Amino acid sequence: MEYIDLHLHSSCSDGTMTPAELVREAVRAGISGVALTDHDTIEGIDEALEEGKRQGVEVLAGIEISAYLDDIPMHILGYGFRHRDAVLLQSLKKIQAARNERNEGILAKLNGLGIAATREDLRRHSRTGQTGRPHIARLLIEKKVVRTIDEAFYRYLRKGGLAYVERRRLMAADAIAMITAAGGIAVLAHPLTIDQTMLTLPAVLLEMKGIGLEGVEAYYPIYSATVRQKLIALCQQMGLLITGGSDFHGTIRNGLSLSELNKKQRTPYQLLAALKNHLSAAAPEETAGILVS
Repeated sequence: MEYIDLHLHSSCSDGTMTPAELVREAVRAGISGVALTDHDTIEGIDEALEEGKRQGVEVLAGIEISAYLDDIPMHILGYGFRHRDAVLLQSLKKIQAARNERNEGILAKLNGLGIAATREDLRRHSRTGQTGRPHIARLLIEKKVVRTIDEAFYRYLRKGGLAYVERRRLMAADAIAMITAAGGIAVLAHPLTIDQTMLTLPAVLLEMKGIGLEGVEAYYPIYSATVRQKLIALCQQMGLLITGGSDFHGTIRNGLSLSELNKKQRTPYQLLAALKNHLSAAAPEETAGILVS
């Protein structure tokens, strides 16, 4: 059986591998199809597509966008969109500007706490793409303020942390509209971060389907087989696509490999085939260059 991974992060956002390295890592892990889903940026997609051609791996254009449904924070994955779409790129610039404002606020708070942290310091940890809290966490490790990324988030960067700054909110309807207007499909990432009990999740999904959501990430490394089957049943009941991925960020956590993460969830290739069919049916003339074998 062939397997896929539709949730990967590169050094263009908060991962440690380049897009090309990620594709090669996927080959080593025996994965036949991948999606690069960096946070709020499409900078690495061309590189991933080109490496996919060289390696014989299918690569799907992707992105992960942070958004809110009322007061509920969530991450929305976009797949198969026109990644050079001018309107999409303009929208992403606004999102990235808001992220940069937040970074400045966090640095100011850290300096107020007596932790010297400058833009130049931060640039050493984020040379390309989008800069965010994981890069600031690495800076705190470098300065020996904390020992791990988890500690950095717990003490300083999480909501309630000493240097936390909330980013300007993007609403879920707007994030979904950005993706669909560029010919893509919007999918809810790791849905149990919204509701671990899954009691309110059906109502949330129903509301999100009404604003254009088309799928749910049911395969995820920390989800048990029972949870996965419940999510799959919910998707089938609601007519939503099923996707899955590892949320791999590279060597941020020592000893964690892409192969190891995929063994915990093994997303079947047939889900990528269903996604491709949906994209082709929606806009057959626009999907030819999105997937590469």
